[in-house]
Amino acid sequence: MRTGRHRTLLRSFVRLTGFACLGLWLLTVLLTLSLRWLTPPASSWMLQRCVAAWWHAQGCRVRYQWVAWQAISPHIALAVVAAEDQKFPHHMGFDLGSIVEAWQAHQEGGRLRGASTISQQVAKNLFLWPGRSVVRKGLEAYFTVLIELFWSKRRVLEVYLNVAEFGPDLFGVAAASQTFFDKPAAQLTAPEAALLAAVLPNPWQYHVQRPSAYVLHRHAWILRQMQQLGGPQYLRDL
Repeated sequence: MRTGRHRTLLRSFVRLTGFACLGLWLLTVLLTLSLRWLTPPASSWMLQRCVAAWWHAQGCRVRYQWVAWQAISPHIALAVVAAEDQKFPHHMGFDLGSIVEAWQAHQEGGRLRGASTISQQVAKNLFLWPGRSVVRKGLEAYFTVLIELFWSKRRVLEVYLNVAEFGPDLFGVAAASQTFFDKPAAQLTAPEAALLAAVLPNPWQYHVQRPSAYVLHRHAWILRQMQQLGGPQYLRDL
């Protein structure tokens, strides 16, 4: 009797676990699919910043303003692609070549550098949390697959430009353009766009208004890459 009861409880547990996993999977699919059209009210990183501020009895200082693709300068779209992910129009969410190169460099004694695509960064910023744990990287890969499956490349880049952090608690190209250049995102010039893209690796360490020698060097490199890619026409088919 006791063995039969244990088997019944085990089957019930397995069934409930299966339903829970199925429910979570459907939730993530529906959430990702809906954001193909809906404007995200905030990203996971923005919410975490606000929660941390409130936890320390401080006000939330996040600055965020959504702006549609049509109101974004093509220069900033090209600048972030040139700086972060030049194969963006062509890959399916993962740049396997860059991943292999980064791993080989690490095996040869170099620092393990990131090889995240723009799609992966959208998955991380929009849904997840900072860090490099196996669990987070696995979830990042999962959401990247969903994003590439449900969204157009233009939508991926549009969301990235709106949730990327360009300064401490300063999210999105609209807020960054107003803060640093006192103009809407649609009016950003190529040099201004390249400067914004230059701080993306670490917007808490690198500054648009007080660019270090490294930022200025990176700024010049990004401008050259933008020209070599052929200008905004590089993204015309997104």
